Amino acid sequence: MNILVTNDDGVHAPGLLALAREMKKIGNVTVLAPDRNWSACGHVKTMDRPLRVRETHLKDGTSALTSDGAPSDCVALALLGLVTESIDLVVSGINPNANIGNDITYSGTVMAAMEASIAGIPGIAFSYDRTLESSCESDFDPCARIAGKIVNAIMAQKENGNLFFNVNVPALPENQIKGIRVTRLGKRIYRDELVKKVDPHGHPYYWIGGEYPIAIPEPGTDAGALQSGYVSITPLSLDLTDQKGLKLMQSWDLNLPLSDRTGE
Repeated sequence: MNILVTNDDGVHAPGLLALAREMKKIGNVTVLAPDRNWSACGHVKTMDRPLRVRETHLKDGTSALTSDGAPSDCVALALLGLVTESIDLVVSGINPNANIGNDITYSGTVMAAMEASIAGIPGIAFSYDRTLESSCESDFDPCARIAGKIVNAIMAQKENGNLFFNVNVPALPENQIKGIRVTRLGKRIYRDELVKKVDPHGHPYYWIGGEYPIAIPEPGTDAGALQSGYVSITPLSLDLTDQKGLKLMQSWDLNLPLSDRTGE
């Protein structure tokens, strides 16, 4: 099995190294990741400039490729032929904070997995709900070991429905993690604030600041699983259609005149 490993924190992030090491136990690994941090970049396709790719090495000497594009660019580059071997699986991470609920629309980690799904290839995003700054790959080893087990389990299934998967692991000792729950997306309450400042030339500039978002730990959700000490796996689909909304709108009278022309 040929596995592409990427992330949104940059090719030299410790979580990526831990994940790549674990994936080597499962198959042949190619690393292609951004050359800088792209956190909260969402689903990006760079089309207004050329993308550069260069060779580099991870901390343990592993050969890797790095691009000045976004995580989804990295996946697209690999699948479009930059990597000559046929890719069977894309894994993304390990992100050093949870990606739950509405976070997935911002997350470069998750959107890399989405890009794989667009190409018809399984994609799995891994995030670690750590509250402390992690600077060493060994900090991510427990999450990486769990990632390896989940990859083996998912790839053993004959049918995955062209889903991609968002996995969140609680920051607990491995012997205290209670198990795995299949969950739906939960909710985050964002507490963003606009921070306005003035540069030395008297021109205003802005930051989107505020306090860290709060998760609502409802039963059955990713947030609820994490708070209860479980690994959360959420199956995601490219079809964003709201089925309830679709049925509701089909009952509406939208047979409206689309022209105001009169006297004809």
